[in-house]
Amino acid sequence: MQYRRFPKIDELEVSTLGLGCMRLPTRSANPADIDEASLDAMLVAAHGAGVNYLDTAYVYHKGESEAALGRALARTGLRGEFLVATKSPVWLAKDPGDWERFIDEQLSRLGTDHIDFYLLHALSRPRWKEAERLGALRALERFKLDGRIRHIGFSFHDSLAAFKEIIDGYPAWEFCQIQYNYMDREYQAGSEGLAYAAEREIGVIVMEPLRGGALARSPRPVREIFAKYPKPRMPVEWAMRFVWERQEVVTVLSGMGSVDQILENAGYAEAARMNSLTRTELALIDEARDFYRARQKVPCTGCGYCAPCPSGVAIAECFELYNAAVMYDARADRGAWYESAYRAKGAGGNACVACGACLSKCPQGIAIPDRLAEADGYLSGS
Repeated sequence: MQYRRFPKIDELEVSTLGLGCMRLPTRSANPADIDEASLDAMLVAAHGAGVNYLDTAYVYHKGESEAALGRALARTGLRGEFLVATKSPVWLAKDPGDWERFIDEQLSRLGTDHIDFYLLHALSRPRWKEAERLGALRALERFKLDGRIRHIGFSFHDSLAAFKEIIDGYPAWEFCQIQYNYMDREYQAGSEGLAYAAEREIGVIVMEPLRGGALARSPRPVREIFAKYPKPRMPVEWAMRFVWERQEVVTVLSGMGSVDQILENAGYAEAARMNSLTRTELALIDEARDFYRARQKVPCTGCGYCAPCPSGVAIAECFELYNAAVMYDARADRGAWYESAYRAKGAGGNACVACGACLSKCPQGIAIPDRLAEADGYLSGS
């Protein structure tokens, strides 16, 4: 296993592969029904392979991930062998006292007296402003002083501008967590955000290196692209190596769901080095990216100029889900997310009344009402 260090936390060596606990194995279709016997085996395998970073959150698996992980660490006796990260659910905070309630509940769930890496979860500009208003950082600093947490960071989902604002808004950030993969180099924080954080000595953790598994389920044309390289590699390895290539990245989280996946990914982590991909290898990754991009249905860049929609439609988000569903053959997965996160809340394409307010604002000249109807029909199966 390869290990790297956070610039501001030089005393810790962190495995370049971390185990994400958002997609643990379950015994049924219910996400809360975690297969704890399998989780025990995964922790033992991860430790044996040199993985020492675990990432969970208050809300994962319908609120059961932290508790299941805590029980598994107790059963296996491995709590002292792992750095445990979890996240405070910023959007659930309504009162300054909620931060204290969250941390105490999380410590109880995890069965530990401290959390090694504590994050404000899924920050966006509005959530950051609300966290500031409710005194989140003062609370986290207090938790660090009394030993309940060791290091303070945040995970992020918003624009590059919002990322820079958050980075610059608190000088004591020790680390951050962003989505990054060979398809999402300019998405959210992206490559520029990665460099921006590193320039300020803020260590970067990468989530979604496989874009929710989409880059692991590569269609035949992508496999044929990668097969041009003389040394056989699975699509997963190509995607993971792309992220490990960046020296600014400390660890890469993979939502592994079995012992076999842990051992496979650990093998890739042992072989990967920063700044090691050749021009030929990078060109093949770019070719795979171009293949996926050619399948994009709507040329939306997510700039947000069309917002706010008078009818409340989340225009850019609907197009992003539509594109992803088609590009990665993930209609069922993205359709389910579309239904629960947007359509059921009145923000789906079906809420568009074709008022045309968005049309003159779109730099890409997209016929937004027509394309929203198309996206809604595809994602909803209607």
